[in-house]
Amino acid sequence: MSQNPISGPQSQGKSDRRDVAEHARPKLPAGQEGEALIRLGGVRKTYFRGKEPIHVLTNLDLTVPTGSFEALMGPSGSGKSTLLNLIAGLDRPSQGSIVVGGADLTRLSDSALAKWRSQTIGFIFQAYNLMPVLTAVENVELPLLLTNLPAKDRRRRAQTALRVVGLEDRASHYPRQLSGGQEQRVAIARAIVNDPILIVADEPTGDLDRHSADEILTLLTRLNQDLKKTIIMVTHDPAAAARASLTHRLDKGALV
Repeated sequence: MSQNPISGPQSQGKSDRRDVAEHARPKLPAGQEGEALIRLGGVRKTYFRGKEPIHVLTNLDLTVPTGSFEALMGPSGSGKSTLLNLIAGLDRPSQGSIVVGGADLTRLSDSALAKWRSQTIGFIFQAYNLMPVLTAVENVELPLLLTNLPAKDRRRRAQTALRVVGLEDRASHYPRQLSGGQEQRVAIARAIVNDPILIVADEPTGDLDRHSADEILTLLTRLNQDLKKTIIMVTHDPAAAARASLTHRLDKGALV
């Protein structure tokens, strides 16, 4: 990218970070930078094919500090996406404990877990998952429809998030009018618009060419360093994993 999509000019960067952070959500005990944000203990995940058990994760322990940028790598079927879904509260473990930002996910009801996700997690997917009939700014605004923010404030926050990812000038464009890299940046803007304490990214560069992938990785690095977002990223790409501060490797459901 030709300019820093997070901070841009120094004064605007401070304003962007303040605008993104000021949305009111329940304050979670996320801890100071370096303290544990995520703690998994003895996590197992088993699915069943008929009566046959499929053990996806086995006795997995993991601690992720606040403010880190960590990658999950491993062969297909090793349990990477399953682990990411458990951390994000999209799935529940068969056994074990998962604590994120002070919330024990195994003790939350389905409705409480859904509310927790909306307040806590920013999701980035390989396939972007943008609504084709909505403009970029409308796509970014979608998570805010679950809040009590007035329409004017929702739109302002969505525009701010697009400015953070360097796409303010594409706010009125539809997904079909954007490149793959631009679509993923819109998806990242949607992921940060609620000021999450954790961003989970599942193969965020998987559908992109090398140049676009490098731009997305640079943006994620800046979100981590400038906005202090904790990021967990599943990837098969060694170049993507190299951007993380730490890489975890899974094989047959266990960290190796």
